[in-house]
Amino acid sequence: MTDLRLDPAKAALLVVDVQDRLWPVMDAAARERVMQNLLILIETARRLRLPVVSSEQYPKGLGKTVPELASALAGLEAQRLEKVDFSCAAAPGFAAIAENVGRSQWIVAGIEAHICVYQTARDLAAAGATVHVPADAVTSRTEANRAVGLDLMARAGAVVTSTEVVVFDLLQRAGSEDFRALSKLIR
Repeated sequence: MTDLRLDPAKAALLVVDVQDRLWPVMDAAARERVMQNLLILIETARRLRLPVVSSEQYPKGLGKTVPELASALAGLEAQRLEKVDFSCAAAPGFAAIAENVGRSQWIVAGIEAHICVYQTARDLAAAGATVHVPADAVTSRTEANRAVGLDLMARAGAVVTSTEVVVFDLLQRAGSEDFRALSKLIR
């Protein structure tokens, strides 16, 4: 049986392609929830000192990371990956970033669930990483494509989970300042 436990010493966060021209066309009903959960994951990474990588798909055409996320990422020394490959893991430059990050667990969130997030999760899992995908921190233009993406990621070996599961698994225990701060964000 696979060990599903997230370990802050082994985990990194990968935020995939949440960009100016892509974000507005995502499923409108999901955008607020997904943004809130992405911000919670980024704050969790900041508090627990997880490495963070943020990707942008063809930024010349699709724009930069949306301002709300860009500002949350700014305080983190997040590594940025510009790409044209759908899979972050297949993009030139990612292997060096992954080696520098040195983590065996990846928390993968962002857009679109059935394209870039799926292909990234699939390729990371195929390379031997443990991949956790919070279902409430990914979306697509349609809910149907999001569901297909989540199913494909699970079949490719990713752990489909939730933001709350990720946060509390990484925290491991109650009572700390990090627990108090992060549990307030989840309420």
